[in-house]
Amino acid sequence: MKDLICDEFQNAVSELLIRHHSVLDVLSKFQESCARTNRATIKAVTGCGCVSIEAKKQAIPQDISLLEIKDYFTSHLKGELCPSCRETVETELGKTLFYMAALCNLLNLNLYDLFLKEHAKLSTLRIFNFT
Repeated sequence: MKDLICDEFQNAVSELLIRHHSVLDVLSKFQESCARTNRATIKAVTGCGCVSIEAKKQAIPQDISLLEIKDYFTSHLKGELCPSCRETVETELGKTLFYMAALCNLLNLNLYDLFLKEHAKLSTLRIFNFT
């Protein structure tokens, strides 16, 4: 069922992408949508204030294992997105997904297959995937 929803989304993107058929257009729109997601998140901090960033150097003991490091890191975020900011961030992330699917279409890649490959890699490599 999940692959069907993903495939339907990718097909809908293919049908709805009218103006930006060049890979250059799609790449620039994808980058723009990522920047707009960043901006919406930043505005939740600087404009609304529903979330705040409290960043400082994260203290990690020398004698812990790689598996324990996660327990010592924080996101630096305090609070939760208010309904308005949540809607804005979700909208921008949705546009990012749209242009990601458009790029997949242009490159003849299946978005669901990418999810499966990434999931398999994460399941196999676990925390060593990003070290």
